[in-house]
Amino acid sequence: MSNSLVLVINSGSSSLKFALIDTVTGEATLSGLGECFNLPEAVVSWKVNGEKQEFKLNGLDGHHQQAIDRIVALVDELGMKDNIVTIGHRVVHGGTKFNSTVHVDEQVMADIEALSDLAPLHNPAHVLGMRAAAKAFPTLSQFAVFDTAFHQTMPEKAYTYAISKEVCQQYNIRRYGAHGTSHYYVTREAAKRINKPVEASSFISVHLGNGASVCVVKNGESIDTSMGFTPLAGLMMGTRCGDIDPSILEYLLKKGWTPERLHKELVSNSGFLGVSGLTSDCRGIIEAMEAGNHDAKLAFEVFCYRAAKYIASYMVALDELDGIIFTGGIGENSLPVRCEIMRLLKIFGYREDVAGNEAARFGAEGIISQENTPLVMVIPTNEEFVIAQQSLALLNAEA
Repeated sequence: MSNSLVLVINSGSSSLKFALIDTVTGEATLSGLGECFNLPEAVVSWKVNGEKQEFKLNGLDGHHQQAIDRIVALVDELGMKDNIVTIGHRVVHGGTKFNSTVHVDEQVMADIEALSDLAPLHNPAHVLGMRAAAKAFPTLSQFAVFDTAFHQTMPEKAYTYAISKEVCQQYNIRRYGAHGTSHYYVTREAAKRINKPVEASSFISVHLGNGASVCVVKNGESIDTSMGFTPLAGLMMGTRCGDIDPSILEYLLKKGWTPERLHKELVSNSGFLGVSGLTSDCRGIIEAMEAGNHDAKLAFEVFCYRAAKYIASYMVALDELDGIIFTGGIGENSLPVRCEIMRLLKIFGYREDVAGNEAARFGAEGIISQENTPLVMVIPTNEEFVIAQQSLALLNAEA
């Protein structure tokens, strides 16, 4: 048993993902999910030896604490509790306040809560998870790893919105990005695959999932990314609209829409779900498209077209490009999406290796471009490993 296990927690408003990460191998020795918080059907589930187990939570509140208490009991039952050296938390939005991993204390939690306007569904829930973990593991240090931190290296021309400087400064309006931990991980893994130092490599990282973003990474640093002030911007996603003409928002408000209705429409009723009218799940979209559904086909085409446009536009930010990387649930598994995006990039010389594309699925990485054409790779992301590594590194630095 490793003596360097880190409990990684991703606490959401109605869910809590957890994983016990071996910081040497990156493997999750245990992982699970708490879901349906604040509802009668709230549960925590996990797998042990391939067998799924479940624990029902009580009442209609306090589920974050109950879930973490059950995790504590579980790791104790499995003989892992004494091997946990620290706890790492995923935090979606750190604003300009946080550009690196930090030790969690009362001030940090207050600062994360103060940024809740930028991630209203996420940041308050992160703090709930931190407080619950502190109560359950009172002797362990906790660390916060921010999705936005990796993008703090973007130049002004990339993060500045073309509105008045006074408004930007007063309200801290700028491009912040997200999925930074994922983009950080896969670009470093990609550099290893091509035997180049990450500090001398350039990649376009394409994280496609229910949330989706593209990031251009030059010499190991993020220099532009598709998500913006919030994770709503950029690509079309499962239920999020991505880029949209702001005049549409003004138009709907003038038609009597409330800000609350507008927000729900853009965040929860758009994307795959909105265009198809069927589902937010890419697998369901492709299944319906192959069965002849026009709206599903349109949703697929809009998704792939926007992703290809962002990839192409980000080439202008680079002097050279070592490769494109697909990652995330869709990026790692959807052959039709990867195939279509590469087809749309044919003017740049990209050609799909059909056999390679078919092989790089379900946790398998690989090259999916033909030999002697520009490089395209699939690399499964491992955000939990990054959170564990950075938490352990800061713990050791403080020792």
